[in-house]
This record gives sequence, C-alpha cells and structure tokens, in this order.
Amino acid sequence: MKFKVSREKLLKALQRVISTIGNRSTLPILGNVLIEAEGVQLKLTTTDLEIRITTEVEAEITEAGRTTVPAKKFMALVSRFGEDALLFENDERHHASLVCGNSRCKLLGLPADEFPAEMQFTPVRRLIYKESDLRRIFSQITYAVSLDDSRKVLHGVLCSCKDNAVAFVATDGKRLAVVEKLPEEFAGTEGEVIIPLRAANEIKRLTDGEEKVTIEIGDKQAAFITDTVVVSTKLIEGNYPNYRQVIPARFASQVNVPAQAFLNKIELVSQLLSDNNSFIVLTFENNQLKLQAASAEIGEGVAIVEIEYAGEPVEVSFNPAFLAEPLRAATAESVTVNLNDGISPVAMDGSDGFLYVIMPMRNR
Repeated sequence: MKFKVSREKLLKALQRVISTIGNRSTLPILGNVLIEAEGVQLKLTTTDLEIRITTEVEAEITEAGRTTVPAKKFMALVSRFGEDALLFENDERHHASLVCGNSRCKLLGLPADEFPAEMQFTPVRRLIYKESDLRRIFSQITYAVSLDDSRKVLHGVLCSCKDNAVAFVATDGKRLAVVEKLPEEFAGTEGEVIIPLRAANEIKRLTDGEEKVTIEIGDKQAAFITDTVVVSTKLIEGNYPNYRQVIPARFASQVNVPAQAFLNKIELVSQLLSDNNSFIVLTFENNQLKLQAASAEIGEGVAIVEIEYAGEPVEVSFNPAFLAEPLRAATAESVTVNLNDGISPVAMDGSDGFLYVIMPMRNR
C-alpha cells in the first residue's frame, strides 16, 4: 500500500477516531487504527469492540491496500511532522514507512485481517436529524445518566419511538431529563432502545454542523452516520423504566425563571457549601425566588432572582449540582418551574421539548 496525503487532513481524521483507543486492552490489535486505501479515499477505523468509529480522508493512492498501525503513535508522529505532505508506504510485513519533508519514521503494524470485522445488522428503524439538533438533545440529557447505578439499563440514553413521538431520556433514579423532538425523517417500526452513554458522548463530540445525521437502529446495534464519520455501537439490553410515570400529571404553580440568572445565583450560593451532600433552599414568595445556602465550616449566603409569583410561599431544597446541570444545557432564555409543594417532584420545562424532573431533598 502506498499513498500521499495532507498531514493536516490526516491529523483531523485521526482525531475523530482516536477516542476508542484505550490503555488497558489485552488485544494488541485494538490499539491500532485500520487503514484502507482505495480509489481516492483513505478509510480510518478504530474500535474497542463496543464502539466502532470510521472516517474518510482524500489521498493520492498509488497502491491500494489495507493495514493497521499503532493509533496513538501514528497520531503523535503526524501531529509533530513539520511539512504538510505525508508519504505512507508499507511492506508485506506491515512495517509502515512515513516520510514528511526531511523526516522519516517507521511503524511496526499488524495485518488488517486481525482487525475486528464490522458489526452487521438489519435496521428496524431509521431517523434523520440535523447534527446540531442531535448534539443539543444529547447535551440536554446525558448529565443525568449514572454509571454508578447497578441497573445497567440506566447506563445509557433511552431512544423511544412510540405513539407518533420520539423521546430521548436519561435518569439516575433521582432526576429525569427528557427531550421530545421529531426527526426530519422517520422510517420503520416503533420501539425503544438504550444507547450507551459513551456512544452518546461520541455523537456530541463529532457533530457540530448543520448537516444531517442518520440514525440506523437494529435489535442490538445502532449506527450514527454523517458526511464525515460513522459511529457504530452495541446497544444496552434490558427494559428501561417507564419514565412517564415519574412526571406528575398536574402542578399547583408554574413560574417563569430567567435561566442564566437562576444558574448564576445557584453557582454563587453553592460556593458556601462544603460537600456534595449539602443542599440549597429555594423559596418562592412575593415575586421573588430566594436561594439560601449555609455550612458550619464556610458560612452562609442568600441570593435573589426577581420573578412573577404571588401564590402561597413554597420552600423546597435541592442538590445544587442537580439543579444547575439542566440550566447549563438550556437553550431558552427562561425555564418554567412547575411545583406543588416542598416534598413533591419539581419539573423544569424548557424550549424544544425539554423537560427535567427532580426530587427535592428531605433536609429536615
């Protein structure tokens, strides 16, 4: 195999696929990147057997072929070469020669036949979103996934396609984040699957434009396909909890709160707390939202957000981190806080189908 490629373009391609390369794999081939040269395209692939990432880059290919080289070392060399044109050539022993300007290096690779084969599956449904929409959806909910929970089904994001609606859901048992967003196109059957958190995070990392991303979902695998990259992942097997049962049917009060001001005050009073088990107290009364925090080791503080609220006073306490995270991901200028009393679930309703339900802390 022999080709010439832009060092800068090759580096960007390697940066897209490098995240699946770990440090502890017992299989040496999983530390390598698969390089396939044909026509005018190089295809680069990495995998950890759970997630597989593939991307392509234009190249001048003199001899087509397939090989693998150590991914991290390859990217380190490419990033440090001084010239832009890189010449790659490998022999029958899969020893790769890299020439860039007056620099020459050799990498010892492994046969491409040892690289794990691509996961094949038959899609049962297909959804198409804008990259920016899918990135926003995952950004608004993935913080609510808990990898500490013993229930493996909670280690991912539910994608529910039912009753002419599509919902993406994450929960750790203490809070629930949901985004309902219809795709631009939908084909196939209704159903629910659980996307691993790592795969959702990869999609956030790799989607930042206005192009389309196609989600192909099978029984045990899924693929996210864009113009520049394909992310394939195994799905988490099991039955996700009925998230709709967690959402209260009605609320006594709905209060519009400016999102950024609310977040700023939460972060302000949180500085006075000493550990993760501390809480802040929210009091809704007399057109004000009062935030209070105190700790014996540090001190105490109060901050006010002006709101429109003339109902009976309501005092409710929260883990400040749980309260701040949905606001950091909010896309609207204000959120609607829906509440009944100081001990019942509270919901924050944002724009574009976003809903966040959180249980108050029992601090008394």
